Amino acid sequence: MKTLKTGLIISLFLATLSLGPVRAAEDGLLDGNLSTSGIEVSGELAFNSIYMWRGIMLDGDAVVQPGFYVRSPESKFGRVKLGVWFNHDLQNQDSLRSSETDYIFDYTYSFPSLDLSTGFTYYDFPDAVPPDGSSGGFSREAYGGITFNKLLLSPAIYYYYDFGRKEDGGGQGSYTVLNLSHSIPFVVSKYNLSLDLSGHVGYNNKQYYRGKGGDAALGAGVTVPLLKNLTCKPNINYSVPWGNISDKNNGNQKNRLYGGVYMSYIF
Repeated sequence: MKTLKTGLIISLFLATLSLGPVRAAEDGLLDGNLSTSGIEVSGELAFNSIYMWRGIMLDGDAVVQPGFYVRSPESKFGRVKLGVWFNHDLQNQDSLRSSETDYIFDYTYSFPSLDLSTGFTYYDFPDAVPPDGSSGGFSREAYGGITFNKLLLSPAIYYYYDFGRKEDGGGQGSYTVLNLSHSIPFVVSKYNLSLDLSGHVGYNNKQYYRGKGGDAALGAGVTVPLLKNLTCKPNINYSVPWGNISDKNNGNQKNRLYGGVYMSYIF
């Protein structure tokens, strides 16, 4: 059953990539309503050796993570994005189960030198077993952030507040993070590639764990264009937890090196 579900997720994404442009062209969307309206539809597909989230290993098995998004056009009122994101483990070599579906709403208003964002995410955890013994769990998280897109390393500061009850499988805590990123373009055999560097430092205040702690991580990847609107990025990452997240009597998280491949398509 797990193999069947994995195959269906991957097949749906690949079919969307291959048939989407053709169907859209037939309906006059790409060269008509969609392109002139400024609406952006995109899909992504990631394969990772483990599932890492904010310094926490949620699954030690390989995972597949597809996502689909729709963004409104830029306007004087800002921009809205709706999305759905999935995680599904590809193996059963440990006792962790990490099936997850996230429903995402984001609103961003752009100024000349910075972006302000706020949003909401609903997390559905079908494999979770909350303390009340019910089948499955869920949580809800609101966030706000600011990105300085004109500064070196494009610093972005975000605050996430999870108000889901622990009895339901929620985090009931907060996470604050500073993200940094930088891309270095280069050319190989007439192909325009980029070396993408990233890093973050996060502070966890009782979110899913007792006490306080956090994590830091560095990542590097190379973005490779495959088709006009399709890119692929192999990447490698190193995560370091600290504070209560690394306490063996609490989070018991360790330094971890992991990698994966990320694909993105814009319709």
